[in-house]
Amino acid sequence: MTAITLRKIPPDLARRIRRRAEERGISLNRAVLELLQEGAKPARAAEKGSDDLDALFGAWSAKDAAGFQRTLRAQRRIDPEVWA
Repeated sequence: MTAITLRKIPPDLARRIRRRAEERGISLNRAVLELLQEGAKPARAAEKGSDDLDALFGAWSAKDAAGFQRTLRAQRRIDPEVWA
């Protein structure tokens, strides 16, 4: 893995990194990597020409998706007496 040294990190940013590490119980290194990865996602999505909703795909668990489909089926039922 590549090592990168950062210098002159603004105090506010350093506080945010430390806060994130403390809140998640992770190392400062892991907190910085997470923030870099999160910040890089929109740039990679833009390079592909995709839209802003791409982050939502695959976000549901199989259980959530099945529940959503059940709800849709219930909403799509037609009551014959209403439409007769």
